[in-house]
Amino acid sequence: MADWISVKEARQAASIATDREVRGWVRTRRDSKGGFSFIELNDGSSLGNLQIVAPADLANYESEIQKLTAGCSVIVQGELKESPAKGQATELHATDVRVLGWADPETYPLQKKRHSFEKLREWAHLRTRTNTLGAVMRVRDQISQSIHGFFHQNRFAYVHTPIITASDCEGAGEMFRVTTLDLERLAASGKPVNYSYDFFDKPTFLTVSGQLEGETYATSLGRIYTFGPTFRAENSNTSRHLAEFWMIEPEAAFFDLADNMDLAERFLKHVFTETLSNCQEDMEFFNQMIEKGKLEQIKAVIDKPFEHMTYTEAIKVLESCGEKFEYEIQWGTDLQAEHERFLTEKHVGGPLILTDYPSSIKPFYMRLSDDEKTVAAMDVLVPGVGEIIGGSNVKNAWMCCSNAWRPNH
Repeated sequence: MADWISVKEARQAASIATDREVRGWVRTRRDSKGGFSFIELNDGSSLGNLQIVAPADLANYESEIQKLTAGCSVIVQGELKESPAKGQATELHATDVRVLGWADPETYPLQKKRHSFEKLREWAHLRTRTNTLGAVMRVRDQISQSIHGFFHQNRFAYVHTPIITASDCEGAGEMFRVTTLDLERLAASGKPVNYSYDFFDKPTFLTVSGQLEGETYATSLGRIYTFGPTFRAENSNTSRHLAEFWMIEPEAAFFDLADNMDLAERFLKHVFTETLSNCQEDMEFFNQMIEKGKLEQIKAVIDKPFEHMTYTEAIKVLESCGEKFEYEIQWGTDLQAEHERFLTEKHVGGPLILTDYPSSIKPFYMRLSDDEKTVAAMDVLVPGVGEIIGGSNVKNAWMCCSNAWRPNH
């Protein structure tokens, strides 16, 4: 049996090899007057396709190969050779092409053209075959691997906190209720809810954060992190308000705010560096087709030391900058995304860590500073996003535990 390799491995092969096998889905096919067909094949392992050269002397050339269309699944065996064409290092000269499944060109929706994201919602089972969604999934996979790798290297234990919970944590957001009660019947009855009939005998919800459980783990294991789904029921249709997202929550005993800031900076540089290194093709695609200048913003996070500024200093900058903001600037109010992006994109020109927020706008557990007006909290701001990490030290001295930070994935 021939070695089965991915399209990515075939495209990056350093030398020619006979008797290779690839498996994937046809993107395009064109027939040459020279008596062979060019098939662009993709298996999801890379953004780019592998060119298959299928000669006319194959037994099923006329009956099958010349009928291949976008979406057909095939297994191809052949010889991997250096490609004479520009833009590709290798191509596979087929000695056997086996069709596993056909795709009717009249009904298969993904054709060689750009489709809007809204249109792709209609074909959710196929949309990850597109360049954009495929690249998103590969980059997300790399980020996940880098997250686990970073915390493993820094002696953090990976723990799993409950997804179904009775706790609203710090009141971090509106919660989705979990119930087995018949809501239609309950509403029709007009009676108050009797939770003794519910599965858990009490009101339960989808978690907004694993923080409280994480803190208890940290006081026995030292350093822990959670990485899993969290849910917010805010009815806000913005890119910053998602109903479901994955959040990273490290908790570390005996950390102070300086330790938190150092860990956050090293974490972002580690994840961004590995992503640019291992997903270069996908990131170039995003930079060219989705948002120009994104690579420069990411490289700035990697290359530049993070600037530090207190909340009070930031307010002074915003008040004197001459910029017109939608939301009013005054000491004691929470910064909005427009303020955060101005600070990191226009004032600093790179990543920024803000510290010492007013106690009135932060949760109860953050440690009060000596001035009794601010708390030992920090937010990490990066260009193009604004706040990407938020964290603090807890005020309960007996815990010696840092409520570290929460970047969203």
